[in-house]
Amino acid sequence: MQFLIFIIAYPFLWIVSILPFRIFYLLSDAIYFLVYYIIGYRKKTVRANLAMALPHLSDKERLIIEKKSYHHLCDMFLEMIKTMTISSEEMNKRFTITNLEVIEEYEKKGKSIMLLASHYASWEWLITLNQKIAYQGVGVYKKINNKYFDKLIRDIRSKYNTQLVVTNKTIPLIAQNQRENILSVYGLASDQSPKADRIFHWDSFMGIEVPVHTGAEMLAKKYDLNVVFAKVKKIKRGYYQATLIPITDDPKSIPDFGITHTFIQEVEKQILEAPEYYFWTHKRWKHRKK
Repeated sequence: MQFLIFIIAYPFLWIVSILPFRIFYLLSDAIYFLVYYIIGYRKKTVRANLAMALPHLSDKERLIIEKKSYHHLCDMFLEMIKTMTISSEEMNKRFTITNLEVIEEYEKKGKSIMLLASHYASWEWLITLNQKIAYQGVGVYKKINNKYFDKLIRDIRSKYNTQLVVTNKTIPLIAQNQRENILSVYGLASDQSPKADRIFHWDSFMGIEVPVHTGAEMLAKKYDLNVVFAKVKKIKRGYYQATLIPITDDPKSIPDFGITHTFIQEVEKQILEAPEYYFWTHKRWKHRKK
């Protein structure tokens, strides 16, 4: 059944990926109308999240953000598909990095990097960073249940020299790379809600006390990794810009949960600048303190 679903879906995905961008975004507009107005995908969740995170805004202002966020969500979903066939030249025009010298300086010092990102703008296209650096790029991800789609995702990302590793195999890979002196950039999007049985620390996120992921900080301290936040900004439709913000090059000197707190603060600032580009459909505040 998994293979049948894959072979039915793959031709459609490939056709979408080769569409000229003008037609490509017209398709996204049509999908937005279907998802938002007809299906109403997770509208209750999005509205509840916006009301909790942005209580200072009026209902009208939040509604504008809501509609824009769905429009961006559809764009981003199709842009993930576009990655199948987009050329490196086109990708480099559409996703730029303002201060690559941050990575270059760390390369000279010979220490690996924990690259933290959030579910904002285009975290998927951040993989293009790996074409521009000498480090081995490693993306930590959650395995897709359909093994054929899982392989497709891994094949797409390998175009940009990214090695994907599932969450439970991250520690063995980092340990091996450290032993073999393989300098790597480990990318994690750590702003979502941890599972209830994986809660170790609470912090304030958008003014709400919530459990937060601490795995990235734990790994950075254990293996002495530089920690960098990738702040991604949407310039215009189909164009993004990343700025690398160093958090620390000496993680063991930072008090426990200090790295996580700084990361959460950076995500907040990113959201408040343009909240319509955040991933509001996820139940980020479901475990909040009452």
